[in-house]
Amino acid sequence: MGVLMKKALAQNPNLLRTLMGLSVTLILLLSYAVYGATVSPSYYLYATDSEETEHEIGEPTRIYQESSNTTTWAWSIPANGSNLTWVHLSAVDLSAESTVKLINSAGLYSHRLLGIESDQAFSCAEQCQKNTTHQVDSSDGGDVTIHALTSYDPARRNNGTVYGSDIAEATLKARELIEYEHSPSAIRVEIVEKGERLTTPEIFLVTVNEEFDTINVFSVDAATEFMWALAAVVGCFSMVLIPSFTVYFAAKAKEKKDQVKLQESEEQVKASLDDS
Repeated sequence: MGVLMKKALAQNPNLLRTLMGLSVTLILLLSYAVYGATVSPSYYLYATDSEETEHEIGEPTRIYQESSNTTTWAWSIPANGSNLTWVHLSAVDLSAESTVKLINSAGLYSHRLLGIESDQAFSCAEQCQKNTTHQVDSSDGGDVTIHALTSYDPARRNNGTVYGSDIAEATLKARELIEYEHSPSAIRVEIVEKGERLTTPEIFLVTVNEEFDTINVFSVDAATEFMWALAAVVGCFSMVLIPSFTVYFAAKAKEKKDQVKLQESEEQVKASLDDS
């Protein structure tokens, strides 16, 4: 590598000047990019206001089927379909070999890993299934939880980003992304237990509705961003400039050393001629 750089320097004595000029040019371009993003932004950040509703659970309908020796408990729970995003169902103290069903005729997206923060590889857009009925079997009894979404599009919930020529256009786009009517919105919950059961299972149902809240222009701290950009440029070009300067100065030192040796040799030859 050092030999190649030395040859390049020998063939192009202005290489260092070229590298320095390129560095300055990149710094100026980065400065202009940061400046442009600061004074003339086109991206806006919007936020939503979430409202969680913990529904009151009434008395269920009990159906015992003697042929299959199973007891089915059914609840019909009305929900607000305006900007409905999440549906959370929990059933506790279940008997062994029971089945919990979450039913909505408009369809919901769900997956067994949905809502589990520890699984970083999970993607609802790729793995969630939209069905009118989602069920979980509880072979050993205990508690069962089902999380469901009306849409896996993250723009409908929490915060998001939109592009617009001005804040009015951006606000309109944000509202269009959020506004949604999930219809029919009624939720039906069924629990099927083995045997003839008389004790009603306990369930909890929570729904989440989100409304447009605020929108602000996306802005950056120009000074901070410029320093980060400058540090990146300096770091990248240091990898090129430091070896180049090292080879350059080493070549200069060797050239001076060779000149000194050549001068000494010439003086020795001249002295020998004078003596003869």
